[in-house]
Amino acid sequence: MIRHQLVLIAMLVPLLAHAASSDALFASKLSSSDDKPVALEAYRGKPLIVNFWARWCAPCRVEIPELIKAQDKYAKRGLVVIGIGLEDKPESVRDFMKAYEMSYTVLLAKAGGIELMQALGNTRAGLPFTVAIGPKGNIVASKLGAMNRADLDAAAEAALK
Repeated sequence: MIRHQLVLIAMLVPLLAHAASSDALFASKLSSSDDKPVALEAYRGKPLIVNFWARWCAPCRVEIPELIKAQDKYAKRGLVVIGIGLEDKPESVRDFMKAYEMSYTVLLAKAGGIELMQALGNTRAGLPFTVAIGPKGNIVASKLGAMNRADLDAAAEAALK
């Protein structure tokens, strides 16, 4: 079992070769789905899975149910799942959230989403993109592409350590 988890974690880390930092995330101010400002500094010290997505991204839509399950499974242990939409229209995001029953925190990056993804290690600026951040603020895993249940379990466990 441990070996399986190590293999999964090893698969998640290839984007970290240049040692990305989570500082840009915690310095960001994004918008809630109600278009209110949210300072991500409030999430510092918590284990996080941060997923960048867009409504038009088919793989993003596929992984949403797995992100919901991860939030449900790990919330009692303190993990927070945050979806950061590369979107600028809160009303469209609210409709999308309702349709996909997104129960985790959803924020809008508006114009700064691509730069934030790049600062977190996604040099290609592709979607979906997910980073796992431990309580000390270190990025412990990242993946460009859709996350499946095994990927999310490995990322959650890494973030919770």
